[in-house]
Amino acid sequence: MSRRETLEKDFTQAVQEKRIPDGFIKVTDNPVGGLSSEQKVVLNRKANTMFNNGNVEDARRIYITTGYSDGLTRVGDYYVNKNESLKALKAYYLAHNKRDSEPIYENIAKVISSLLE
Repeated sequence: MSRRETLEKDFTQAVQEKRIPDGFIKVTDNPVGGLSSEQKVVLNRKANTMFNNGNVEDARRIYITTGYSDGLTRVGDYYVNKNESLKALKAYYLAHNKRDSEPIYENIAKVISSLLE
């Protein structure tokens, strides 16, 4: 088994066993240290395949782990289309995507303003 296949297998097993935590709040928006560029490429390709096959949650976890902003932006777009603004905002925030996160912030501000009136 090649190094790439071993890495993919280990990560897939960790995702399936739910050893990778999934909370709303992430302590840092920096990718996990210790991953080589090669490992990030392999994981991002795996995540792209997962995303394209409809496995958005597992792809999102990998994108967060590797800090892949384009993947996180696609995840955010997916959640916007599903009307899940908070999940979209988290993905955009982690991707440092201000252009797409600003409209969500504005909508949240409008809701809070209307509640205060």
